[in-house]
Amino acid sequence: MILLSDPRISAIPLGDNGEQLVDLRQVDELLVDERLADPAGAYAHLREETLARLLTAQRSLPGGLRLLIVEGYRPLDLQTTYFEGYKDELRMKYPDWEPARVHVEASKYVSPPDVAPHSTGGTADLTLCTADGVELDMGTAVNDSPVASANACFTASPDISAQARVNRDILSAALSAAGMVNYPTEWWHWSFGDRYWALSTGADSTRYGPVALS
Repeated sequence: MILLSDPRISAIPLGDNGEQLVDLRQVDELLVDERLADPAGAYAHLREETLARLLTAQRSLPGGLRLLIVEGYRPLDLQTTYFEGYKDELRMKYPDWEPARVHVEASKYVSPPDVAPHSTGGTADLTLCTADGVELDMGTAVNDSPVASANACFTASPDISAQARVNRDILSAALSAAGMVNYPTEWWHWSFGDRYWALSTGADSTRYGPVALS
């Protein structure tokens, strides 16, 4: 399992094709959850091609199922706040851990800011729901941490129900076929065009770098 703290990720050259961020709340085909809504609406934005791939994935889902987008773009300053805050939590819970281990363990749940997928606008946290917006059983809630879930948030975790495994497999099949890449410690985290995607697909550089919401 390659983590976002791995030097191979930060070594991927940054490129950016200049695609715009799109407000998903204006896309009728998608459902956007508001649990992480911010005043600027950053959470509801993604790059154009990432949006296109999500729509492709949704159209391939079994009848009656839809994607529910929880968070897309995340400003770099917020990413930094999340990462440092989670490192503080780990330090309190595991005071004997060396700083290097804290950094690596934190990266299983929040990306180090220097390689942050969400800050490129190419990454979405999402789940499956019914046509009426009722979330399916995925084994854990979106954004459950490895510590809180005893690693059940890992995409391939064996410690979930049979139905949750079926639902994760449905989600994974649709998004993988659409060209998106999962971060294996978070079943809900799927990206396109960022450094993790580039390493996973053998791309020479990223399609997206950090971007600001205009």
